[in-house]
Amino acid sequence: MYWAMNDAFTLIGRNVRHSVRSVDALLTAVMLPVLILLLFVYVFGGAIQTGGDYVDYVVPGIILLCAGFGSATTAVAVCQDMTNGVIDRFRSLPIAGASVLTGHVVASVLRNVASTAIVVGVALAVGFSPDAGLLGWLGAIGVLLAFTFAISWLAAAFGLLASNPEAAGGFAFIVMFLPYVSSAFVPPATMPGALAAIARHQPITPITETVRALLMGGSAGGDAVVALAWCAGGIAVGGVAAALLFRSRNRGEGRP
Repeated sequence: MYWAMNDAFTLIGRNVRHSVRSVDALLTAVMLPVLILLLFVYVFGGAIQTGGDYVDYVVPGIILLCAGFGSATTAVAVCQDMTNGVIDRFRSLPIAGASVLTGHVVASVLRNVASTAIVVGVALAVGFSPDAGLLGWLGAIGVLLAFTFAISWLAAAFGLLASNPEAAGGFAFIVMFLPYVSSAFVPPATMPGALAAIARHQPITPITETVRALLMGGSAGGDAVVALAWCAGGIAVGGVAAALLFRSRNRGEGRP
């Protein structure tokens, strides 16, 4: 266990260094959610009625969108490792195979924490005024971390499925589309019947509603249970799928 943890920390550090050195990807993961926040608040916000300040309504959705952009980088990084020969180098070393994926996922979470902090800082500057107490903030952070772990494991699995890094980058389009058909930007009640039904029964809506309620001093109620169930399911499915795919792609070639 000690050696496995040491291997994981080493590979986490490797992936964090790669993120810091990839300035263009880092800026995209941070600046794009900020630009979308400014676009919705200052361009569309005046036309969207949510029963309160639109900036308070939209910020939780932007935070989830930010995590989605960050996870797309994870899919590309995993695919690059599988296609550029670095796994062959790892295989020649006495390291735990699980640490390779763990390094990518934990580094993804750390990147998302940093980018989310920047987005929240910009949101506060443009008028976001949460009413949450300490427990509310801790609850919102916990839900966001669970969501980030879930989407990072799913991204790792997608990166293992993709045949090349360009295809792995397509994960960004999937995760970017889901928040738009949810309660992240507009209330589902304002959508046509079919879209409203989709918005109410997809994972982003209960997660967004839970974070929104916790940050604005409300009660998440049943949304919190559904949100955590979606996150737990994403972690389980993504983790198991990533482990099986990683083992399958290395079968017959030795273990790293």
